[in-house]
Amino acid sequence: MMDMSRSIRADGEATRGRILEVAGEFLASKGLADTTSKEIAERAGVNMASINYHFGSRGGLYKAVLAEAHRRLIDRDDLDRLFASNLPAHRKLHGLIGFLVDGGAGAARWPIMVLGRELLSPSPHLASLQQEEIFPKLRIILPVLHEISTIPADDPVLWRCLPCVVAPCIMTVLLSRAKPGLDQVSGPMSRDDLIDHLCRYAIGGLEAIGRAHGNET
Repeated sequence: MMDMSRSIRADGEATRGRILEVAGEFLASKGLADTTSKEIAERAGVNMASINYHFGSRGGLYKAVLAEAHRRLIDRDDLDRLFASNLPAHRKLHGLIGFLVDGGAGAARWPIMVLGRELLSPSPHLASLQQEEIFPKLRIILPVLHEISTIPADDPVLWRCLPCVVAPCIMTVLLSRAKPGLDQVSGPMSRDDLIDHLCRYAIGGLEAIGRAHGNET
């Protein structure tokens, strides 16, 4: 006998996922101000009531898209497993960069584009994204950056190192997918070679900042 409640839940999850995907694509190409709930509903094949049912409001939908974009870039469960392992700090950093490269190179471009738009022109929802997705993940990563650089985990200098590790990974992946010309910046590198390259770059920078910081203190 078919479990109707399970079937209904599955249909609801599929509808929610379809709305998220369509909203992500619109928000990436047009931005929040120029994207309407009506066009999202039409493209997703649902009515406005369905968007309100799953997300509560247009703002709730945007908040959910931001969270989903960040999870696709780097998932909390993946981080927990990697950073709880017995691997040395350099190998954990290598794994982190692998997550970023793979997340940025996913079939859908919209997660990176949506996050980029939000960072360049922050909305009131950025605070929620920081509290629910960004900061919890950063707290997992910081001890590894501390181990490589020897800079205390609560030192603002170490926090400034975070975007210096993450941004080159994202930009390199974006450039590799760009139109002819810009894609030559990253060159013809395999995934593993690219991750190795970015990891050496990050480790060199962390160690150099660590030495400079040690000389200053």
